[in-house]
Amino acid sequence: MPRILSGMRPTGRLHLGHYHGVLKNWVDLQSQNQCYFFVADWHALTTHYEEPGAMDAHVWDMLVDWLASGVDPEQATLFIQSRVPQHAELHLLLSMVTPLGWLLRVPSFKDQQQKLKDRDLATYGFLGYPLLQSADILMYRATGVPVGEDQVPHVELTREVARRFNHIFGRDPAFEEKAEGAVRRLGKKFAKQFSQGRSDWLQNGAAISRENALFAIESSANLSAEDRERLAGYLDGGGREILPEPEALLTPAAKMPGLDGQKMSKSYNNTIQMRDDPERVSAKLMSMPTDPARQRRHDPGDPNKCPVWDLHKVYTDGEVRQSLEQGCRRAEIGCVDCKKPLLASILEEQATLRERAEPFEKNPRLVREVIEHGCERARAAAEETLIEVRAAVGTLYS
Repeated sequence: MPRILSGMRPTGRLHLGHYHGVLKNWVDLQSQNQCYFFVADWHALTTHYEEPGAMDAHVWDMLVDWLASGVDPEQATLFIQSRVPQHAELHLLLSMVTPLGWLLRVPSFKDQQQKLKDRDLATYGFLGYPLLQSADILMYRATGVPVGEDQVPHVELTREVARRFNHIFGRDPAFEEKAEGAVRRLGKKFAKQFSQGRSDWLQNGAAISRENALFAIESSANLSAEDRERLAGYLDGGGREILPEPEALLTPAAKMPGLDGQKMSKSYNNTIQMRDDPERVSAKLMSMPTDPARQRRHDPGDPNKCPVWDLHKVYTDGEVRQSLEQGCRRAEIGCVDCKKPLLASILEEQATLRERAEPFEKNPRLVREVIEHGCERARAAAEETLIEVRAAVGTLYS
């Protein structure tokens, strides 16, 4: 199955923007992919290192929200980044060969410095966090990383880092000799298919020939995992692929509106938490601003100028929404009438989330057990990658 890697910084309880923008996508992905979802606590320290006391509660609150959303530890591996120390080792080894200029040109480096002027971000950790992200991804040899458009440059950096690492360390002195030995181990039929496909691919760029050669590699039962990786590199005229290059999986651009019409964000103080108190949600929603033109009940309105309408687009089905739009434009309903079905939909959704979260809130040990098992699986997968990486860079001593 394809491998997917995604993570979140622990910022405490999540809001509905996280649920609709990220977690629902994770739930869809977990049934068709081998998913690794992690708490990025080291990443949180790159910008919030002065607030260590809040980390503990934030981590567990966020994990309960994940589980309440339907993220299933039986289908996906859930773990905490800092409990898999292999991430730090791979980050260190990648830093030995990653040019400084690559990190300086990452767009979010200067963007975050502008947005977080109240924090001292002139640190090595902040400069290097995109490379730590690369280590997170490459550690599990992820084939796909679900991201928004603003995060695509980070995946591109990861691809460049993997390419450079493979170029430097994927060719040992006897690479071609070992590759030819692996070709012979394919067996007569598949060896011929591979050699013909490789020749035509390198000389003429025929994609079908490359596919035929890859099929020969995949079909032979005589090869070790190392031989398969070596032949994949040999096929393209390069070295052995130690760290595969991941693809960015663009998620749908879900802009979850907040209580003021802007994007829902803690920094704007306009959020509704996934498991918020119903009375608070009701009070906040009923006091939301509406179309400024509707000063009185009989004034006609324009839903497209109303922040509440953006929430209706997320929660209200087409038929009801059409009726509400007509009532607003004709001044047949008031703003309170418009908000009531929206409030009902949000409270119904949140009731489900609270119900799913209740067992974990009553017995926090259940969450700890999920993470213990997930960290154990993550460490095993990470160690497999690091054994090969250590051998490649020369730190696996006999």
